[in-house]
Amino acid sequence: MFLLFIGIDPVFSQTRYSVPEEMAEGSFVGNIAKDLGIELSRLISGKARIVTKGSRQYVDLNRDKGILVVRERIDREELCEQTTPCSFSFEIILESPIQLHRVTVEVTDINDHAPSFPKDSIKLEISESAVSGARFSLDSAMDLDVGVNGIQNYALKPTDHFKIEINSNMDGSTSLEMILQSPLDRESVEEFSLLLIAADGGEPQKSGTVRIHVAVLDANDNAPVCEKATYKAEVKENSPVGTNIVTVKATDPDKGSYGDVMYSIAHASAEARQLFTINSETGLVSLTGKLDFEKTKSYHVNVKAKDHGGQVDTCKVLIEVVDENDNAPSIQLMSFSNTIPEDSPSGTTVVVINIEDSDSGKNGIVHCAINTDVPFKIESSLTDYYTLVTDGALDRESTNEYNITIMATDEGVPKRYSNKTVTIKVSDVNDNSPSFDRDEYVAYVTENNNQGVSAITIHAKDADIGLNARLTYFLSETDIGGIPVTSLVSVNPDTGVIQALRSYDFEQMKTFTFNVTARDGGSPPLNANVTVTVHILDQNDNAPQILYPVQTSGSLVAEIVPRSADIGYLVTKIVAVDVDSGQNAWLSYKLQKAADRALFEVGAQNGEIRTVRQVTDKDAVKQKLTVIVEDNGQPSRSATVTVNVAVADSFPEVLSEFTDFNRDKDYNGDLTFYLVVALAAVSFLFISCLVVIISVKVHRWRQSRVLYHSSLPVIPYYPPQYADIGGTGTGTGTLKHVYNYEVCMTTDSRKSDSKFLRPSPGVLMVDPSYMDTMQREAGRDDVLDDADPLELQKPPNNDWRLPPNQRPGPSGQHRFHTIQQRWTPYDKSRAGPLPEGAGVVAGTGPWPNPPTEAEQLQALMAGANAVSEATATMGPRYNAQYVPDYRQNVYIPGSTATLTANPQQPPQQALPPPQAMPPTDAPKAAQTPASKKKSTKKDKK
Repeated sequence: MFLLFIGIDPVFSQTRYSVPEEMAEGSFVGNIAKDLGIELSRLISGKARIVTKGSRQYVDLNRDKGILVVRERIDREELCEQTTPCSFSFEIILESPIQLHRVTVEVTDINDHAPSFPKDSIKLEISESAVSGARFSLDSAMDLDVGVNGIQNYALKPTDHFKIEINSNMDGSTSLEMILQSPLDRESVEEFSLLLIAADGGEPQKSGTVRIHVAVLDANDNAPVCEKATYKAEVKENSPVGTNIVTVKATDPDKGSYGDVMYSIAHASAEARQLFTINSETGLVSLTGKLDFEKTKSYHVNVKAKDHGGQVDTCKVLIEVVDENDNAPSIQLMSFSNTIPEDSPSGTTVVVINIEDSDSGKNGIVHCAINTDVPFKIESSLTDYYTLVTDGALDRESTNEYNITIMATDEGVPKRYSNKTVTIKVSDVNDNSPSFDRDEYVAYVTENNNQGVSAITIHAKDADIGLNARLTYFLSETDIGGIPVTSLVSVNPDTGVIQALRSYDFEQMKTFTFNVTARDGGSPPLNANVTVTVHILDQNDNAPQILYPVQTSGSLVAEIVPRSADIGYLVTKIVAVDVDSGQNAWLSYKLQKAADRALFEVGAQNGEIRTVRQVTDKDAVKQKLTVIVEDNGQPSRSATVTVNVAVADSFPEVLSEFTDFNRDKDYNGDLTFYLVVALAAVSFLFISCLVVIISVKVHRWRQSRVLYHSSLPVIPYYPPQYADIGGTGTGTGTLKHVYNYEVCMTTDSRKSDSKFLRPSPGVLMVDPSYMDTMQREAGRDDVLDDADPLELQKPPNNDWRLPPNQRPGPSGQHRFHTIQQRWTPYDKSRAGPLPEGAGVVAGTGPWPNPPTEAEQLQALMAGANAVSEATATMGPRYNAQYVPDYRQNVYIPGSTATLTANPQQPPQQALPPPQAMPPTDAPKAAQTPASKKKSTKKDKK
């Protein structure tokens, strides 16, 4: 076994080994790693493997040890037949990077076959007239071994009459001839037998034998003679069966049967015998099988011409097979990487291609090419091997896949071709930076926003794919006015949604700008920045602020208007601002309460307070104007300012008027304390009154139960002021037209809305003792020992009444609820006869007309003027002429009586008896035209 190493280039090399045939499986062939100088790790990482052209693989690669071993039994005779030297080749391919190494293994012959003859015995007929030196052709023995293991010599036994001569043919084969050494004598020996031995030169030596039977014939002194010693012929490999190839011609001068020549194939290979035949009479050689130039290019056949007398002659026929272009090139991908990075440099190997054509000559010359619209090219590396390499820059974003057609064409006539399409995908590399769909993003957020509100969504895209196109957003570390941008906004790293992290205030920050970075997931990552500007929109969240006049608690500022001021006189100007912007800062001015004959007005746009009429004597000296300053926002906000205006011509008059204002302010300072104390007192009194009322109710209920079960008669008792009008008992009982009123007002008109007037003397009063019943008088000592005496009613002041011409008419029906309640016990009816001269039961007739509400109001006004004059205050005086005349039905609070303004109302009739009297509502009197007009004014107010 020997090793032959031939270096081709750093990528391709060729190695040769030699092994004997018939080696056992797993036998060592060669250390390929050591011979090629390749590390074992490279064999493993490169996924080294063996690629064979044929269907059988005789050698296997052990990558762990880097050696070649026999995979299956190698039979040299089966592999190469008689071809020497015998070898087979295969390729070892490594990937990443691709390397190709050709290995040729020569199979040496061993002496495993013995020589053999085509026939077990040979029969010869030789005329006795044959002369010494006559030659007789014999079939050579066949030995499948070659070289020294092939046939080396022949031996013939016995050698009394014949010897063996070995002749070498032009094609390298040998032929045997048996030569007559001494004449034969049929009469002495009619036939005899010879043994022909063929021996090879192997160790141990092997041999084969054939038995030759010789029959001695009668004399035939002329032998057939071939016209040519060697016949040459050509036949196309695709010739059909029966094609005539060549005719062999031999002549024999003898007559009769000795002159007739018969032809036969004396010596040929087994394959030739199957492919060719010869006509025994004409000597025509014809085709009987299918020729294949790629398998056998020529055939050698020995033709024997024999007459009937046993004389023979031999000639040689050399048949050449002519090649035809009957095979298309075959394309085989030895190594193929269907994915290539887009940043691969030019010249990167993608595919290793093996192209073969079994034809020969021009028919076997192959040209390989690919389509020209791709950035790839074909290069030739070894014989029959081509590589597909890149021929330019690749860009996955423009073309992510290439379909390459490999075309192989031979030079035969007609040309034959084959093609194969491979698909190569370009894998992505991170060669594209992210890009935003805008150069700048602008967001608008309304102030006072909720934390976490979405301001804007930014979006970037990356032309790459996969992880290289997976974008992450984050904020650039910057400060905005000393505040980190990360405390103002946040960005979702996946979606790009920018959210507010705090509630913004337009008055503090109107806009801010920051940068957002988009980074892909490639290695190394690529970035892109974009500017985001957030504009904060104003909301109407600030009320107007009054700059002038300045509102202070310590001093009082007043504007003086002379009584001689003309219309449009500028009193003062309200100056206000609003820190909001836009429409939210547009201010308008108006008076809070504008009277019908207001003296002043305020400009809606400029805030100027001017007079709208001439000053009159009826105008108060001091006037307080409340101005509302309102913005134009939605909803609008407002502020109020109080302007004190003094209508006077002299300063002392103004000073005296505004001295009372300061006193009012001192009072307002203690108002909170007084309100708290009053609330506590009222709560205590309410609880106490509630307990007392419940106790009285329970006490009265017990009293009524005692009176109910008593057997005493019920005698009605009439008060002395009760009179029966008419005196017949059928008249209407009523009280005399004497009644009083109590007007409640506060003692200090400067600090309360109501005044208390003390009653004036001279008003008649009803004795409260007359309001009790007889039952109450009878049971006062034994039933109710602690009955509450009624308090005396104080007489009213006579000054409350108005002049007679302004007094309203009589009121309508009413029932004195208090007297009726005291007259009749709860859930009981009156019983018993009426006293003589008593008229009807009390409470059933018309009562005296109480004062109307208008009369009460006029009384209040008159009392207020009286108190004002007594205390020498400077409040406005109330005149009766400004009091509205409420000449209509009026319900007096706290009573069941109804007042009417109709003076023509007829006298009231007596009501039914008390036991059948249901509760009735007060009828409404008809309205006069004057009362209707004033009622309308009241409704409008």
